[in-house]
Amino acid sequence: MGMNAVYRGPEDCPSVIPVFPLPGALLLPRGQIPLNIFEPRYLAMIDDALKGDRIIGMVQPDADGGGSAQAPQLYHVGCAGRITQFAETGDGRYLVTLVGIARFRIEDEVPASTLYRRCRVDFDPFETDFTARAGEGEVDRSGVVKALRDFVEAADVRVDWQGIEEAPNEALVNALCMMSPFGVREKQALLEAQDLKTRAEVLIALTEIELARGGNGSDSTLQ
Repeated sequence: MGMNAVYRGPEDCPSVIPVFPLPGALLLPRGQIPLNIFEPRYLAMIDDALKGDRIIGMVQPDADGGGSAQAPQLYHVGCAGRITQFAETGDGRYLVTLVGIARFRIEDEVPASTLYRRCRVDFDPFETDFTARAGEGEVDRSGVVKALRDFVEAADVRVDWQGIEEAPNEALVNALCMMSPFGVREKQALLEAQDLKTRAEVLIALTEIELARGGNGSDSTLQ
């Protein structure tokens, strides 16, 4: 799914964005994530985003970082996405789809003037995120596919192997990372990987570790 808006670099992105803290939710550049919105503060966030640039920052809460139940400490790196699909359900919920733009680093949180949280962010450390398929040639595709095959065999699930074979390296690696059943810390490691090659290596390593422990996606360490 493409976007009508074009983001060529950090300068095309706002410096302050609303953030949606959601454990286990991983968004990566050009990836898609569906969201089921029902809390009043996040319904307000969607309303406001649709009136403006439609950008929302996905970020995971850091369970070890302190904060409160209503305002947990956040990991310092998240990924901004643009709302590309929106639907009302008739029972007070919104169904939206975000397409990833680029990762950001949180500089500080803006004092609350809305029901939801807003942060001042810096996209500069992740400038390569704006270039589609950057670093694809360095990805160990065979290693990624082997790890996937091993996991599929252990978990006894079906996958679209034809789609896997046809997917470019960036789409393949990022989709597998986003769909992976790993926990919050593991998903944060995938998000913060320096580049696509490193992300693929982390994905392979995490999969091998989980398989060695006998995990198949239902272990307590997984989401």
